[in-house]
Amino acid sequence: MRRERAARLAIAVPMLLLALATIYPILFGLNVSLKTRKDYVLDRLGATQTINLQNYTDAWVNADMGRYFLNTITVTVVSVLLILLLSSMCGYALSHLSFRGSKVAFLVILAMMMIPFQVIMVPTVKVMNDFGLIDSFPGLIIAYVAQYLPFTVYFMTSYYSGIPKEMTEAARVDGNGLFGVWWRIMVPTGKPALISMGILNALFIWNDILIALLLMQSPEKRTVMVGVSTLRGQYPDNVPTYIAGVMLAVLPIIVIYLVFQRQITAGVTAGATKG
Repeated sequence: MRRERAARLAIAVPMLLLALATIYPILFGLNVSLKTRKDYVLDRLGATQTINLQNYTDAWVNADMGRYFLNTITVTVVSVLLILLLSSMCGYALSHLSFRGSKVAFLVILAMMMIPFQVIMVPTVKVMNDFGLIDSFPGLIIAYVAQYLPFTVYFMTSYYSGIPKEMTEAARVDGNGLFGVWWRIMVPTGKPALISMGILNALFIWNDILIALLLMQSPEKRTVMVGVSTLRGQYPDNVPTYIAGVMLAVLPIIVIYLVFQRQITAGVTAGATKG
């Protein structure tokens, strides 16, 4: 019993510290965003004595956060749909279809996962500029798909590898072509993994600032994270308003995670088990 309690404490204490380290910045930011400028200058660390929602109004209206949200939602939805479509097809092909070069293709995908964007950002910008895709939503969507597709393909390949080939062979015998097998067998069976990858990729894209900052130059085409970063320049002496903008930007992320945390955990766990 003592060993079991000690083992539980050894796990619980680090997890508790990690949870506090994650939650505290959010609570601190919420506290600062509700302060007036004067209250923040007089007491930066103390709890707010007022609820000043004007900071949120100023951040939303003056920084044009509504436009940034619309831009980000559009880019995120289209990018995630394309990533899921392509990764599901690629995962099916790499896990259940035998063709020349399949192993090489899988190794190339693994290699692409190990290359950070900072290494290829200069060639990426040059290629996008050559094709006239700089400062355009299609260009940004293509960049996001290229950046996050390799990991999703790897995950879906791992997940689909756990599906018996007898299922796909039986579907072929019933008269389904390759597309029919993918649509009727692989997509429904891989739904947990697709949901999990969709949510995770949506969070990655929503949080991105580097790719959007490099490719989107017009102020009206900024994404929400880039727009929030410009708030610091607009309100250099008004930290509460700046933090209010940050809280507006991260609120959808928090809501999505709280609503879909079970789906994320279930999908990742299933993928790891099947892989």
